[in-house]
Amino acid sequence: MFRVVTVEREYGSGGAEVAERVAEDLGWRLLDQSLIEAVARRAQVDVGTARRCDERLDSWWHRLNRDGLWSAAVATGATPADAQFFDAETMAAITEEVIRGAASKGNCVIVGRGAQCVLRDMPQALHVFLYGSWAERIARVQKRLETNRDVSDLLRSIDRSRAAYLRRYFGCDWRDPDLYQMIISSQLGIERVASLITDAAEGTEVAAIARASGF
Repeated sequence: MFRVVTVEREYGSGGAEVAERVAEDLGWRLLDQSLIEAVARRAQVDVGTARRCDERLDSWWHRLNRDGLWSAAVATGATPADAQFFDAETMAAITEEVIRGAASKGNCVIVGRGAQCVLRDMPQALHVFLYGSWAERIARVQKRLETNRDVSDLLRSIDRSRAAYLRRYFGCDWRDPDLYQMIISSQLGIERVASLITDAAEGTEVAAIARASGF
């Protein structure tokens, strides 16, 4: 019996909807937007600031000058605690703490944020990767954004960003199949995918493991 489910996802594959349905079916806590809110509370920053740093990398300029910016703030009279900058690196570190804390309590579904890497050695964690067809993903994002414009570049950009986030902060390859027990296509439908994950989490359907050929 698993106590935690992590859901990594291609952008536009319906991962958030699947995770929400799984959490509802299991009666577990969903950590998606609420995870961002938890990080914001712990870091004592507004949610908007935390959201802008969510699953992102700091710019090369910021990374190069981070120590210098901190030293400059201290030189102006700020205490080391006050001079701590909230950036993507800080966001990632606090997010990892929140994920570990939630996993220790169990009964939660965690969306993205490297949870499959943070909890890769936790035997009671079920790790899922959700992907979708290109046409399906474009249509889903266009509907969400209420636009008819081509969103192909947006899909590619966000997928690259999520992959880079995992590489930098957790040393993981986003598409490494060894990170997951289940790799599922959203073409099966949100309801069916959620049902397969729920059954696997409850240990009632061993055959629920699915892999894409050539993944």
